[in-house]
Amino acid sequence: MASKKPTILIADDDPQILTMLGIRLAKKGYTILEASDGLQTLKQAREHHPDLVLLDVMMPGKNGWEVAKEIRSDDDLKHIGIVMLTAIGEKVNELTSPLYGADAYVDKPFDFNDLEKKIKTILEERASLS
Repeated sequence: MASKKPTILIADDDPQILTMLGIRLAKKGYTILEASDGLQTLKQAREHHPDLVLLDVMMPGKNGWEVAKEIRSDDDLKHIGIVMLTAIGEKVNELTSPLYGADAYVDKPFDFNDLEKKIKTILEERASLS
C-alpha cells in the first residue's frame, strides 16, 4: 500500500515562523501549505483538505480558535488534525485549545522535536480513524 505524503497547513501571521516551519517540515517529507490569517487558513483547508493544521491563535481575520471551531463543525474538514501553536501562555493554551477541538497545543517558543512528535502522533491517530 503506497501512502501519500501528509499535507500540513501552517497558519501563522509571522512570516519567519511560516518560513522556518515550512522548511523544517518539508525536509521531514511533508507537503506544506501556508496561510497568514484565519480567513486564508479556512480557504486553504477547504480547497486542499490538509491532513493537519498548525494553527496560531492570534491572527488577523479570524483567530485560531475560531478557525479550529469552524474546521471541527464542517463535515468535510473535521478529519483534519489541529495543533494550536501560540505564545499566549501555557495554562491558557492548555485550558482553551481542547474546547475548540484542537488535538494538541505547543507553546512558543517551541522545541521542534517536541512539535514533530506531536504532529506524527496526531497524523497516526487521525489516519487510524479513517
